[in-house]
Amino acid sequence: MSVLAPDAVEGLFDQIAPIYDNLNDQLSFGLHRLWKRMAVKWSAAKPGDRVLDLCCGSGDLAFLLAKVVGSKGQVIGFDRSQALLSVAGDRARQLASAQVIDWQRGDALDLPFPDDHFDAATLGYGLRNVPDIPTVLRQLQRVLKPGVRAAILDMHRPYSPLLRQFQQVYLDRWVVPAAAAQNCAAEYEYIDASLEAFPQGQQQVALAIAAGFQRAKHYELAAGLMGVLVVEA
Repeated sequence: MSVLAPDAVEGLFDQIAPIYDNLNDQLSFGLHRLWKRMAVKWSAAKPGDRVLDLCCGSGDLAFLLAKVVGSKGQVIGFDRSQALLSVAGDRARQLASAQVIDWQRGDALDLPFPDDHFDAATLGYGLRNVPDIPTVLRQLQRVLKPGVRAAILDMHRPYSPLLRQFQQVYLDRWVVPAAAAQNCAAEYEYIDASLEAFPQGQQQVALAIAAGFQRAKHYELAAGLMGVLVVEA
């Protein structure tokens, strides 16, 4: 469960929207782009598919999915933050492949799509910020066709105490100071608290199975600092 109320989370992302992409590149040394490509591959999206990028943010995963599904496919980029959707829309106007993307604002707890609607889905750096993880997973399972996959990418607290210490130093001495230079230190200090509340890999697997997914497997990335939960409806 998110450590902030939904409106507070929305306000946080609205606040950082103008610098979100540049700061992500800086803070991850560009590696978030590699991890996002891996998530799209694990989603098993293919040409002609109708796919969902839930909590799409500024659109990175949606743009990658658009290239995969091609002109005969469709991508729904869905997010609660209107500011981030505006950034995504501005970026989309510069990319021909992005014409298959439909940007929609709404609540991940109550998806406005019919059952068995999508051929694949992604969710990048969003599950950690929702107020009710089980409900979001149930909603995602509901809108996916039987047998198809979703890939859920996010930061995690690693199991190793040594790596947890490294992560804390990284957050305290790199992430927050870098955000402070952009006048948004308070917004990025939230990451630490959100990680404490976020289920680790095997807990995510159990939550996904309880939400109705037939299969779930968690893949650790960056020595467990990041991870992808791959689920099958």
